[in-house]
Amino acid sequence: MNVIRCDEQEYLVWKWRPLGQEVNSTTRENSIRYGSSLRVKAGESAVFVYKQKGDIDIIEGPFDDTIKTANFPVLSSIVGLAFGGESPFQAEIYYINTSGVINIKFAIPYFDVFDPRFLDYAVPMAVRGSINFKVDDPRKFISAHRLIDFSLDHFKSQIKDAVVRRVKSVVTNAPGDHGIPVLQIERKIDEINDLVLPRIKADMEDFAVTLTRLDISSIEVDKESDGYEELRRNTAHVQTAQIQAQSAATVRNIDDMQRINARNLEESARIQREEAQRAQRLQTETQFLGAHALNRQADVMQTAAENLGGDGWGAGSGASGINPAQFMTNMAVGGALGSQMAGMVNNMGQNMNQQWQQTAAQQAATPPPMPGAVETAYYVAVNGQQCGPYKVAQLRTLVQQGQLTTSTMVWAQGMAGWTPAGQVAELQAIFQPVPPPMPGAVPPPMP
Repeated sequence: MNVIRCDEQEYLVWKWRPLGQEVNSTTRENSIRYGSSLRVKAGESAVFVYKQKGDIDIIEGPFDDTIKTANFPVLSSIVGLAFGGESPFQAEIYYINTSGVINIKFAIPYFDVFDPRFLDYAVPMAVRGSINFKVDDPRKFISAHRLIDFSLDHFKSQIKDAVVRRVKSVVTNAPGDHGIPVLQIERKIDEINDLVLPRIKADMEDFAVTLTRLDISSIEVDKESDGYEELRRNTAHVQTAQIQAQSAATVRNIDDMQRINARNLEESARIQREEAQRAQRLQTETQFLGAHALNRQADVMQTAAENLGGDGWGAGSGASGINPAQFMTNMAVGGALGSQMAGMVNNMGQNMNQQWQQTAAQQAATPPPMPGAVETAYYVAVNGQQCGPYKVAQLRTLVQQGQLTTSTMVWAQGMAGWTPAGQVAELQAIFQPVPPPMPGAVPPPMP
């Protein structure tokens, strides 16, 4: 009986042969007896390739038993019972290492790389690195490769050629396809590695192995070449021009922003002035609306009274020329109109007095004049009505509210008659503009 096992330390595929048998020396190297001992360690698989049917049995480790168990479904249909289970069968036995990792180092000699902006300047560069791979699926690996006379060195050479082709392609096209500058490609090893990795991983699947690691250790640029010097010089000019253009654009943007801000500030000030003027006009119109309406109604009533009164005299009215009925009608209408006009005048006067009284109440907190000082009180003429008397401090408030102007008629004891307020020496100061208080300023205490 044979003991079938693999004692190799480092291998990917290893073919078992009986002790003392050379490769292809006799057919006995493939003659296995049913019941022989089979040992498969963890991390490896034993593959039985049968000549009778061209099929395979794969025994994954750990396994240590004789070849007669249900683990060999193909073998059970080959070995006949007529020989008592002792008949030999023809099979090639291969051990495949599924836990070991194969490392391949590669070095790509100098090749030309071009910047897409300056295609006239070729920059030579070389790439170095390594890959690791292993076999995960023995059945798939066997289907993709001829195991007999399998050469690991030849297999590594095939993989290495594929890796070199992929790495060179990615590095050559990185400036145009991914915007990686040629002069900075040495510092972009991680980006280049990430670009190459998925492509090599797909290539390894074609070899029925699994890529476990890719390391591009260096990208060497020939900085002594003419292409590198020309590219560096032209790139510096382009960068300088770009910086100048960006600076000019920044200055233009700042100028445009300043103009826009100035225009917005001017427009905001204009709107505020117009709103203030509109509010002032509205306040003035509101103050004098009652007086204007009263004047209009007085004119209407006067015209109506004149028309009605004129018709009270005429021919056919008696010896005295008076029409009693018409005269009584005129008197009644005139009385009604007079009463209405008097009521409107009284209401207007009361409203004005209330407004002036409210203004006086707001000034009640004003301190009284110092002992010994006599403060003049002035009466103000408003629409033919006498209002007051008011002290100078109260009149100042009325000036600020726009209710007292330099043309408003005033009178005080000792004055010869009613005089415009702007011509009274004591009142001229209250019409002078007063500057607003400074921000944060505290008024001085009263003496």
